[in-house]
Amino acid sequence: MLDVHTIRQDFPVLQRKVHGKPLVYLDNAATSQKPRQVIQALVAYYEGYNANVHRAVHTLGEEATQRYEEARQKVADFINAPSLECIIWTRNTTEAINLVASAWARHHLKPGEEVLTSAMEHHSNLVPWQRVCAETGATLRIAPLTPEGLLDMDAFRRLLSPRVRLVAITHMSNVLGSIVPVEEVVRLAHGVGALVLVDGAQSVPHMPVDVQALDCDFLAFSAHKMLGPTGIGVLYGKLPLLEEMEPFLMGGEMVREVTYERATWKAPPFRYEAGTPNIADAIAFGVAIDYLKAIGMSAIRQHEIALTRYALQRFAELEEVQVFGPPRAEQRGGVISFHHPDIHPHDLGTFLDREGIAIRAGHHCAMPLVRSLGVVATARASFYLYNTEEEVDALIDALRKAIRFFGRVGTPR
Repeated sequence: MLDVHTIRQDFPVLQRKVHGKPLVYLDNAATSQKPRQVIQALVAYYEGYNANVHRAVHTLGEEATQRYEEARQKVADFINAPSLECIIWTRNTTEAINLVASAWARHHLKPGEEVLTSAMEHHSNLVPWQRVCAETGATLRIAPLTPEGLLDMDAFRRLLSPRVRLVAITHMSNVLGSIVPVEEVVRLAHGVGALVLVDGAQSVPHMPVDVQALDCDFLAFSAHKMLGPTGIGVLYGKLPLLEEMEPFLMGGEMVREVTYERATWKAPPFRYEAGTPNIADAIAFGVAIDYLKAIGMSAIRQHEIALTRYALQRFAELEEVQVFGPPRAEQRGGVISFHHPDIHPHDLGTFLDREGIAIRAGHHCAMPLVRSLGVVATARASFYLYNTEEEVDALIDALRKAIRFFGRVGTPR
């Protein structure tokens, strides 16, 4: 069991009030809050050893480079990557996926070949493949979901064929919370000769992820969803693939030799990291990983299962509210999307904010999925290691209050 009370003391923002009420932060699928240790790491860099990396021989430059590359090693260890050369710094999950679309897919896909993804994808793991398929003549296929919101594995198997060159799949839905059996997906995809890219934006922050056990070819995730700063993300790739791919961006740092006529590239990961990188946030991300490892990802996952199970039980008390996604907490992450037929999610989100409760309202950058649910938008509560059952109770009490309020004043459908 996590000592949530002690954990909460590390997060300054959780001590504040919103509209005069204690903050209940339930928008962790969008971004997590940051512990004091991460914030202090940013201050320490700028106050103590602010310098560019990989370029200088002076003390500050060497210190910055050392800690920057130590953070890369922490990321490699966290996901059990075989070497730090497999870890590429990006701005976020979106850029990491686009890197693969640009540096691998544009050069390898041909007319008649296919990219296979699912009906639960975030736009970041859908739109890049729409575009690259349009440019290369390949075809994008969409694997459907079961009525419960899980990946339909029978349909997925039927869609797999030797024409499929890449499977791009989320590990955990940011709308439904559904967890995809990625290890099985990878095994099946490799069986037809396809590569697999895993969108780990929602899974890596919340559960143990071992890229060697999964055997995925690419994994993308973001720091800001796992206690780290915004503006820094990761692409993991198997080294042989990274060594054969062309660079994503051109410029300084990624070159080996340049003349006026031509240039050659460095080996991965530097080949894909043109220009001055996000040094401070990478270092602070390493501190966030230290924090998560000290608590234990298995413990975090078990806490979120228990909290999600409790939340689902409490939501069942609200007969007017429809909850989307798998019915069992073990099948999903700490994400609950819900809808009231007479209250627009944006109105609901605004009402809850007045109660000090932060949730998300909208289509969550998964418009096709949300529309397939028969609604224009949903409200979404999402949990992390610092959330409590008392906060779930506060959410349910506020929802009851909102239902009474909008029932009196009326609201357009």
